Amino acid sequence: MKMSSLFVQTLREVPSDAEVVSHQLLLRGGYMRKLAGGIYTYLPLMWRVLKKIENIVREEMDKEGAQELLMPIVQPKELWEQSGRWAVYGKELMRLQDRHGKEMALGPTHEEVITALARDEIRSYRQLPVNLYQIQNKFRDEIRPRFGLLRGREFIMKDAYSFDVDEAGLDVAYEKMARAYTKIFLRCGLETRMVRSDSGAIGGSVSHEFMVLTKTDSGENDVLYCDKCSYAANSNNATSKMLPAELTGRFEKAEIVDTPHTRTIEELAEFLKIPSTIICKALVYIADSKPAIALIRGDQNVEEIKLQNALGANEIRIATSEEILELMNKNGFSAEPGFIGPKGMKNVRIVADFSVKDLKNFVVGINQTDKHLVGANWGVDIDLPELFDIRLAQVGEGCPECDGHLMITKGIEVGNIFKLGTKYSKAMNATFTAEDGKEKPFIMGCYGIGISRTAAAAVERYHDEHGIKWPVQIAPYHVVVVPVSDQDEQQMSVASDIYEKLQKAGVEVVLDDRPERAGVKFKDADLIGFPYRITAGKTLSEGLVEFKIRETGEVMKLTPDEAVEKMIEVVKTIS
Repeated sequence: MKMSSLFVQTLREVPSDAEVVSHQLLLRGGYMRKLAGGIYTYLPLMWRVLKKIENIVREEMDKEGAQELLMPIVQPKELWEQSGRWAVYGKELMRLQDRHGKEMALGPTHEEVITALARDEIRSYRQLPVNLYQIQNKFRDEIRPRFGLLRGREFIMKDAYSFDVDEAGLDVAYEKMARAYTKIFLRCGLETRMVRSDSGAIGGSVSHEFMVLTKTDSGENDVLYCDKCSYAANSNNATSKMLPAELTGRFEKAEIVDTPHTRTIEELAEFLKIPSTIICKALVYIADSKPAIALIRGDQNVEEIKLQNALGANEIRIATSEEILELMNKNGFSAEPGFIGPKGMKNVRIVADFSVKDLKNFVVGINQTDKHLVGANWGVDIDLPELFDIRLAQVGEGCPECDGHLMITKGIEVGNIFKLGTKYSKAMNATFTAEDGKEKPFIMGCYGIGISRTAAAAVERYHDEHGIKWPVQIAPYHVVVVPVSDQDEQQMSVASDIYEKLQKAGVEVVLDDRPERAGVKFKDADLIGFPYRITAGKTLSEGLVEFKIRETGEVMKLTPDEAVEKMIEVVKTIS
């Protein structure tokens, strides 16, 4: 491809709405253009990157015995009602009506469609196991599309679904997909870490995410990992061993005391001259439009995804002051926020974190403004609510699996795998005839890879102040050949000869034949992120060209034939 014919327009200025590096560079490098919030046109350079990622995915999925198909984007409401997700999926589900008033949705995922297909086509255990996958555009009505391809409303995803006769079969399928994913991302030039995660709206008993660790602040997820063993988890799913702390107060008896102007844990601890570790903190949330109270040790923070799961809610948020006062009034109290507690509260769900279980002679709100109960004990002064892990694990706390300690880094999720079990097959009456002649629900797994997210993650991981540093495996082209001056006959002749030889050898090459200054060509080459650059310039007087490696910045002076051979050898290593 000649640069003069390539459909690309680079930008010198950073677009004002581009927040993260990948968003900025993919716009500036001429890879995509915004059509609407979270919706982008993939230009030729980007499409080449995406097709390469797709091909790697296909090859590794096929090696593990998965079979590709293509399912409809438009999905009928009836299927989602069968699974129970139409009413609970949330506002991210893009809903529409056809001309007959029939309600539909644009697929954010395809559990319902694939389960219906299996229900209708798979009759016997003899047809199992099977793993079916597709690569397709998905749609989610994000409340705030941001970060370019990392959080859009339309994106490309590979989703696969396994069907097995039992849990043992699912374990095998899960392991196959974990193995395939590791190979896929390595072939894309990305080192990933498989971390434990929350199953979210997909559901299921076990799930893991594949994270690209960015080693910068540009990642969208916090990943906690052990400094000694392989434990790693998304912060919304991480557990830890808490550090030693004072858990018993020195109060002689349980009594209500005045605590004026102590609306925060810090103010209360300072007023009573006690550590925050012997305070039981009460937080009011709204879970699916209903109030709920979460109790946690004063020095700890609630992890809201964990709390949402504990409550079995689809959505949660912290309650407003007005909503807290309304809850107080309904229970006959008039306490202001900051003095709330569980005692005497009725018709409200109360859950507690495990961190409060061992508190003794502790302090807690008593639903009276400017007052707290001190010297409280569970089972004597206050009933101990349902216990769950709703705590946000912290850096420096103990690893849950060894004697190491937790560290933190930023990560970008590029893939996820779920053990769905019978969540969908039972709800949709998708069964097969087992070997014993009985009808049994399919045991399912679900496995996703964000194709467009993987491309964006590669940019987040590999870039510098000049532009993108694509891993050669997924770069749009392997090399750009740059004659310094299009008016110099020798430079143009040598550059064209190198270009033609590389093309014949199967190397993906661009010849920058534009009538531009050398500086413009070099800046565009770095911005676009060609992994290699061969420059025909002043060194031709010595019979040499410059061979530059974008990743390291290393420049070698080689003969034109040596440069061609070196580039051919590079490509052989990735084919």
